[in-house]
Amino acid sequence: MNAQYRSRIGRALLCALATLPSAVAYAQWTPTRPVRLVVPYPPGGANDIVGRMLAQKMTERLGQNFVVDNRGGGNTIIGSGLVANAPADGHTLLMVAAGHAINPSLYPKLPYNTAKDFAPVALVGDGAYVLVAHPGAGVNTVGELVALAKAKPGQVTYASSSIGNLTHLAAELFASLAGATMLHVPYKGGGPAMVDLLGGRVSIFFSTVAVARPNIQSGKVRALGVTTPKRSLALPNVPSIAEAGLPGYEVSGWYGMVVPSATPKAAIAALHAAVQYGIAQPDIKERLLGVGVEAVEMSSAQFGARIDADIAKWNKVVPPLKIKVE
Repeated sequence: MNAQYRSRIGRALLCALATLPSAVAYAQWTPTRPVRLVVPYPPGGANDIVGRMLAQKMTERLGQNFVVDNRGGGNTIIGSGLVANAPADGHTLLMVAAGHAINPSLYPKLPYNTAKDFAPVALVGDGAYVLVAHPGAGVNTVGELVALAKAKPGQVTYASSSIGNLTHLAAELFASLAGATMLHVPYKGGGPAMVDLLGGRVSIFFSTVAVARPNIQSGKVRALGVTTPKRSLALPNVPSIAEAGLPGYEVSGWYGMVVPSATPKAAIAALHAAVQYGIAQPDIKERLLGVGVEAVEMSSAQFGARIDADIAKWNKVVPPLKIKVE
């Protein structure tokens, strides 16, 4: 046996040992009945679409049906509260998005503790938002927008799809880091916001990629930057806002799954492995990218740290805005 061959065998053994803990955990726990995946939004939205994609693959992986249960309302509070109080046995999950980490700053009296009542399972992916401007706004870059907003405080108008959601807070974080003031114009959804941007009634909008991309491609709006730290595979020619002139800026419309906090670690490990199996499938990666979400592999602990960091970040951004939500 030559040295090169022994080296290959050694690397193979190390790889096998590295995967042993997750494999053992997977073998120790499997669901004994159908698993409920609570989506705290109505059917048809991005969160629901992503949840249904993963439910199918998790069913394949774990051999029990993963059933999507839409519990929309209360800005995700109804569905989240349902899962926080569900039996912690691995048979109830919550599909979460970035708003999961924003709500503690928006609502002083949630019926659950976001940081303590849930255990992270897995990040599914990052969904970039894209900063788009009407051609009549007179800005072609992030730097030009910052300069204009500073030169004309309160005169640059930005749309949002509702008060207190990520399209609103992404703009406020931008203004805060830029040391500028912009005027908020809220709408009831991303569609109406984009209509008014196209009509020139507002200057800019932090839009989902799915809503903005057709209008970017047709030249009806200008893409200044994406909100994630790196460029999005969905818009590879658009720079990140951080690289385009606002260092430190980062907003991700991420998607993930959590469970009640007392759920056994073996169940969490098995569920995490099932999510990783799902997002590794080429068809799922392609479908996710179609709605502007880039699949990301991350441990449960890393996902938990990310949620905690987002809670801390938005707790600094939101209170000074004195946002009133109903």
